[in-house]
Amino acid sequence: MRKTPSRGSTKDNNNEPSQPRQWSPDGQEAGNDAAIERKPSLDPADAVFWDRKTSSRPPATSEIHEWADNATRSGCKKHTKTMIPLVELRATRKPMDPQLQRQASRRRNSWSLSLPTLSVTAASFILLFWIIHSFVNRQIEPPGGCQGPYMRPAYIKFTGFDTEHTRFASKYSLYLYREDGLDEYSEANIGLHGAPVLFLPGNAGSYKQVRSYAAEASQYFQDVVKRQDKSRGLDFFMIDFNEDLAAFHGQTLLDQADYVNEAIAFILALYHDPTKLNRDAGLPDPSSVILIGHSMGGVVARTVLTTANYQSNSVNTIITMSTPHSRPPVSFDADMVTAYQTVNDYWRQAYSQKHASDNPLWHVTLLSIAGGGLDTVVPSDYASVSSLVPETHGFTVFTSTMPSVWTAMDHLAITWCDSFRKVVVKSLYDIVDVRRPAQTKLRADRMRLFRQRYLTGLEESFPKVLEQSEPNTLLTLGQRSVSKQKRVTISMFGHERNRRATLLPIPNAEPPGTKLSLLTDQNLGSANGNDNLQVLLCSAFPLQHGHLPAHFPEVIDLSDGTPDSTRLACKNPREDAIMLPASTRTSKFPFDAAIPFKYLEYNAEQLEDHQFVAIVDSATEPTSGWLQAELTNRSESVFHLDTSLWSLILWGVNVHLPAGRPIVTDIHIPALRSSLLAYTLTLGNRGCGEGNELFTPLLRQYLSNPYESKYFVNLKHANINLHGVAPFIPSSSGSQSVGEGLAFQLWSDSNCDTTIDFQLHVDIFGSMGKLVMRYRTIFAAFPLLVVALVLRKQFQIYDSTGVFVTFAESLDMCIRTSLPWTLTLMILFILIGSKSSNLVSPESGFLSHWQNNDTLPAIHYAKNDLLIGSHDGFFWFLVPLFGLISVGACVAVNYALLAVVQVAAKIYGLLTVKNGYIRHTDQTANLPTGLIASSPRRRLINTSILVLLVATVIPYQFAYVVACIVQLATCIRVLRFASDPRSNTPYPDFFNYVFSILNLMIWVLPINLLVLIVWIHNLALHWFTPFSSHHNVLSVLPFIVLVETLTSGHMIPRQGGRGKVRFITQGLFIVLAIVAGLYGVTYAYRLHHVVNGIAAWLWAVHISSSPAAFSLHRVQQILDGDLEQPQPQTETGIIDELKKRP
Repeated sequence: MRKTPSRGSTKDNNNEPSQPRQWSPDGQEAGNDAAIERKPSLDPADAVFWDRKTSSRPPATSEIHEWADNATRSGCKKHTKTMIPLVELRATRKPMDPQLQRQASRRRNSWSLSLPTLSVTAASFILLFWIIHSFVNRQIEPPGGCQGPYMRPAYIKFTGFDTEHTRFASKYSLYLYREDGLDEYSEANIGLHGAPVLFLPGNAGSYKQVRSYAAEASQYFQDVVKRQDKSRGLDFFMIDFNEDLAAFHGQTLLDQADYVNEAIAFILALYHDPTKLNRDAGLPDPSSVILIGHSMGGVVARTVLTTANYQSNSVNTIITMSTPHSRPPVSFDADMVTAYQTVNDYWRQAYSQKHASDNPLWHVTLLSIAGGGLDTVVPSDYASVSSLVPETHGFTVFTSTMPSVWTAMDHLAITWCDSFRKVVVKSLYDIVDVRRPAQTKLRADRMRLFRQRYLTGLEESFPKVLEQSEPNTLLTLGQRSVSKQKRVTISMFGHERNRRATLLPIPNAEPPGTKLSLLTDQNLGSANGNDNLQVLLCSAFPLQHGHLPAHFPEVIDLSDGTPDSTRLACKNPREDAIMLPASTRTSKFPFDAAIPFKYLEYNAEQLEDHQFVAIVDSATEPTSGWLQAELTNRSESVFHLDTSLWSLILWGVNVHLPAGRPIVTDIHIPALRSSLLAYTLTLGNRGCGEGNELFTPLLRQYLSNPYESKYFVNLKHANINLHGVAPFIPSSSGSQSVGEGLAFQLWSDSNCDTTIDFQLHVDIFGSMGKLVMRYRTIFAAFPLLVVALVLRKQFQIYDSTGVFVTFAESLDMCIRTSLPWTLTLMILFILIGSKSSNLVSPESGFLSHWQNNDTLPAIHYAKNDLLIGSHDGFFWFLVPLFGLISVGACVAVNYALLAVVQVAAKIYGLLTVKNGYIRHTDQTANLPTGLIASSPRRRLINTSILVLLVATVIPYQFAYVVACIVQLATCIRVLRFASDPRSNTPYPDFFNYVFSILNLMIWVLPINLLVLIVWIHNLALHWFTPFSSHHNVLSVLPFIVLVETLTSGHMIPRQGGRGKVRFITQGLFIVLAIVAGLYGVTYAYRLHHVVNGIAAWLWAVHISSSPAAFSLHRVQQILDGDLEQPQPQTETGIIDELKKRP
């Protein structure tokens, strides 16, 4: 075997030693030959010769590099033409133009920043600042609506639920809650006395979060329920998931669901043991459990019904709080995305069955509760279940909608907010029926009771108790005790100092749009009859002479003994009374501690069996209070504004309400559907004086799907934002469309003889903050699109010219050319997609419709998975906006990495010059690249060990992090030795190459970190079971071998002379850009695999052009340690090699 010439010294044909060529820091050759004119050197090349006889010009830089590469690969074969060394070429060439020299220097300077790049970066930083500032300071929901609860918790751990019942016994635990001082229990008898309820905490959540609900349930049982039925209790169980990170790892989600099923079976078995019970022996043993899930615990609750170990009918009611049902919070794990698709498809398919017997979920009710704008952990848009279940089986409601709650909540406050927990506990007692094995009432009854507790009562589908009730009050009126009016206004009760009734006649043939509106600050006649006000809906009652109305539970006689009295059979509508937040001049928020208003509303169909609305003033002395009631027509009280978003942005909405307006005015604006836009509302109201004003304007904004209502009291100005049509959210079923858009209900004092101007305008700066929650994961995808285009440009230039430009220079070229074209194509894709309804994802999975109505078209639930998650062409501008911010992010990360590398290189340089730290020899001091590459055998051993660990113990994400660290170390070493004056040659091309690969790997790093965090968390819990889905060696092997190859210091060969092969590299980066742009947000985990494929290709390019390509003989040499490591060729080495040839 011919040995490679020794580094740092060569021999000419006369076997006389020649001095090694030295290079000054400015790139000029240094030597003792004064006859050679010192000129600025060309771009570095190992060896270049020029045929004077056949060429009339010196070779260009690209020719120099191409010839040098060919010479190196061919082994410097004999050349028959007369050649001249590069040194003589430099002596004869004219000096480089100073401007061109400065441009070349800038292109080689990693810190260079062109004016276009600087401008785009500055613009992106300004935009990002505005977005974050808007998110933090504008369109903020009012906080402070929650009060902390009081409790005395005791937790009983079931140690008997061990490995005989579940394989997760060493990781998870099951507990029972008992309230000290209220619940009867002992060590021998835990005192089970009611229906079982199981609480599932969310991502990194604690099982103790249930204590607020369990404590309230115990208190409510003692205060109210026990007096009615002492057997109708609730037993709260909870699972300790050890604060597991289920939001980041799909397998953890499935493991938790398996454990929950086993826990349900164990809980139900407890009720078969009489020694643990404190309940009536005649009651049936429970056969099902109510599930309450917070955050990801709600997803686990739905997953329970899809697993193989689920016991049929063991769950029939699920209540979730701040749960991302529609899509995973992050899509960095393939198992998480697959689990969501599998679970959601199962639920959709179940409810698409025509017959109830074919639906395994027919008996299940699902209630999803969202916290609203204060929840900055999970976007409340994700809580929608309209694409999963029909209205007959579930719905989504916001906490700001619930009567007596009326406030938004953050992600944790929803687990302890006092007003909210009271509503939840009351609804649980409403649906419990311990006399049935299922422990709950029938599904239809559960849904009706849920609507009564959680909805406002103003919804069109809200059931009215009046229609199913019978007359229960006989009202007798005399001539002096009654007055008839078309509009009733009472500003003080007891003014006449005796009981009086006011009748509001209901026309026999009222128009279809007629409705009754009644608003008051008084209670509407409680059962004890002690209130100052009673409202009755009455009709004439023909009584036979002498027949006593003994069948009426309540009799009100206002006849004063007059013979010509009128008798009316009446219904008391107090069960239909709707609570509204009090709105006075002192009101600030809807959740203020004030007695709420009461409101009644009936349409013409609901009033057709009645002739009068009787308002009875029962006060016998002057009492403060007021009431307003009227019958109005829809044409007078409803405004339907058909306007476009562009019209809203340019001119806004202006509605003038006259002085004689109805009590309630409805304003519908169908165009207001998107959750990406925010608005400002101004109400121009002169008022009618503090003394004459019964109440100040009260506004309700609302959506019908999901059920989101917000109230604004004492209204003058308001910030309007909504959770309607959101990006990446699956389309709703046909029965739950959002086509009606946003609507407003305005209650105003009709006695005030003043006008009101309703003005609504788009808040552009406030809307920018809405992008944060909806698009925060887009910055894991769009920057990779930019990086892919940058690397494609770098390889394109390198294959053509032999110069691997810096990342910053390539980014500058992309900003001028490829990036604008790419963003333009994406905009066109959105605009075309907005005109078509057939765009679906390649993983659309399930395309179905609610088959209880076969006329409904198929719903493409995955059509919003692409690009920015919306096919609304109005939002095309988001593509360049995110592209602009992504460019700024890439610039920031590039220079941050460069700063880290340079600082580390300086430190590394200081450490390596210390005496005794590294022994310096003449051989290592004169290395051309400054890199002492590890031997092939050592690289093979390192790779094998890492691959073995990935296949058995560690997830491949850990190996990826190791690869990133090794690549960072390679960049540091290259930069340190490239700037070393003892180095024979600067090494800018190789540094630019390895640094760009580091840039690419850093942007993929966040996709792998979350699963790695889950693995570390499991190690902390002493849970050593390997991840079954993250030990695919091929998912990280290309990264490992590429990084190990780059540590040898060998530049990737050029593909300029290989025909179509050179386009493969560029094509792979184009594929990465397409995947990042189209599917990067929904399927972010795919980006890792695409980059993994690129790494495999780059490694293949490296080894395919190696003089010693891989073979069985070469592998044997590596294992034996006999293979001499190939050395990077220097200019001197190649020239001396050629001189040795004949």
